[in-house]
Amino acid sequence: MPLSLHHIVIDAHDLPGLARFWAEVLRWRILSEREREVVIGPDENAPVGICFMPVTDKKSVKNRLHLDLTCAPEDREAEIDRVRALGARPVDIGQTGDESWTVLADPEGNEFCVVRPKTTLIG
Repeated sequence: MPLSLHHIVIDAHDLPGLARFWAEVLRWRILSEREREVVIGPDENAPVGICFMPVTDKKSVKNRLHLDLTCAPEDREAEIDRVRALGARPVDIGQTGDESWTVLADPEGNEFCVVRPKTTLIG
């Protein structure tokens, strides 16, 4: 069997809190909650989930990896508002203002983008 993507791992200070934030953002659910690991996904048989692991150091630089989220064009602004109401905040990582995406950060400062609506990985 060839390798496949299993989990995206996010370091967190507040594992259950950050896991709940992302589960609500993605409309997923918490699949497993342990002292040193919380896993979320659409269901336990999904091909990929997100795993939250404990870390003690503070985030100090822009992420080298981030998530891009998309939705239907008519839902984009409402989804950005919904995610901000959950605890996300706008961040400036050097945008010009002409981008087709919105940069936000989760409650622990991890950047992510809400990109223009897309229907394929390259479109």
